[in-house]
Amino acid sequence: MAKVICITNQKGGVGKTTTSVNLAYFLAKDKFRVLLVDVDPQGNASSGLGLEKTGLETSMTEVMLGVSKFSDIIVRTAFKNFDLAPTTPQLANAEVEMAGMKQKFAVLKKAIATVADDYDYVIIDSPPSLSLLTVNGMIAADYLILPVQTEFYALEGVAQLLESMAMVKKAMNPDLKLLGVLATMYDKRTSLSAEVLAEVRKYFKEKVFRTSIPRNVRVAEAPSHGVPVGAYDKFSKGAKAYKEFAREVEERTEQ
Repeated sequence: MAKVICITNQKGGVGKTTTSVNLAYFLAKDKFRVLLVDVDPQGNASSGLGLEKTGLETSMTEVMLGVSKFSDIIVRTAFKNFDLAPTTPQLANAEVEMAGMKQKFAVLKKAIATVADDYDYVIIDSPPSLSLLTVNGMIAADYLILPVQTEFYALEGVAQLLESMAMVKKAMNPDLKLLGVLATMYDKRTSLSAEVLAEVRKYFKEKVFRTSIPRNVRVAEAPSHGVPVGAYDKFSKGAKAYKEFAREVEERTEQ
């Protein structure tokens, strides 16, 4: 059975999608069978892997509305062991329709269950909001990873997110665990980054991953080329950091 990890933060611009894509890529490089599920209507994980979304006949929109089988919309990426369940902006409209559905919170969990034996890891890239799609991701997941940008206001909204996690855990997914907190966009040249990272570690203690993701131009450039940073420039600081982070994820999910 696959280990299901939801990458979530209600704040935008914290590196959530970048983390989802690169974690999936490096897990696949370590010979794990990986599925990346894009449930962010912006579809950045899909386009960041070079997928032309306008050519899709079916996507996560149809899966969440119950009109397509999950296995039918999964596509192979250019990378070995790495599949993608893509999305399009129409998913935002589907979320409105889902509001009237029975069992609307467990749609994604049921979909993933149909392919769970085919993968070692399922990574969910969720929207930057506490929406119905995000809650579906939390309910489907075994673990949450919280990317936190090492800049001012980093912890703003985190309490509300943890409160939502606690509610989901209590009501619908008692086994849900916070796998860890990932510091992103870390700039060792600034005292602010160091101060924020210290604050994050004070707040989350051992839950903070040892690896921090640095500010790195290669990480920013890679999506425009339709590839993860590890495929774009494997020697860059960003690629090395995400590789180390993936190893930490492997360690923590094996415990």
